[in-house]
Amino acid sequence: MKNQEALLQLFIDILEKEAKPDDAGIPLGISNRHIHLSQNEIDKLFGKGHQLTKIKDLSQPGQYACKETVTICGPRGVIEKVRVLGPARPATQVEVMTGDCFKLGISVPVRQSGEISDTPGITIIGATGSVEIDRGVIVAQRHIHMSPEDAHAYKVRDGERVMIKLASERGGIFDNVVIRVSSKFRLECHLDVEEANAMGLNSKSKVYIIKNNQEEM
Repeated sequence: MKNQEALLQLFIDILEKEAKPDDAGIPLGISNRHIHLSQNEIDKLFGKGHQLTKIKDLSQPGQYACKETVTICGPRGVIEKVRVLGPARPATQVEVMTGDCFKLGISVPVRQSGEISDTPGITIIGATGSVEIDRGVIVAQRHIHMSPEDAHAYKVRDGERVMIKLASERGGIFDNVVIRVSSKFRLECHLDVEEANAMGLNSKSKVYIIKNNQEEM
């Protein structure tokens, strides 16, 4: 109990030290399960030369939700109507939630987007065919997209891990949130549906960075 009280007091101290009074908060993007496809897989699943059909732009520039959906099949079960996101990528990547892993019957690591080495594969069924990939299924590491200017303002760097305070009635603190910096990015924190639901968050919620001075702890 004393250790828990000490940890709680430490969080409070960090909040008081690091939270910025003028910080309007970082917008929150909540991600459901989805899939990024290579053109090779698009051809196999939807027909040779098929082009993805955009239905809605996403918050990050150049990214969009597609009309196309697929079914993903694991050893234990299937999940239907998994949304395809565009544009096509060099390698296919399936992003699921922790609860999905039990339904599918696979063990999936938490990874940043694009880090698919030593990850499990899965069978994907599309409108005109199916394909079995030998790797590419991940649970997405929670992260914050930033421009270089945003990173300078928040005094963080690409790849750094921070804590975030979540502003809601059931809010709290998440650790191990990766900062991702690029001139192509727009400021936004990405959590998956499970993480957002656990904290009572929605698309209008804001998050606040707390520097995670673990080395000082």
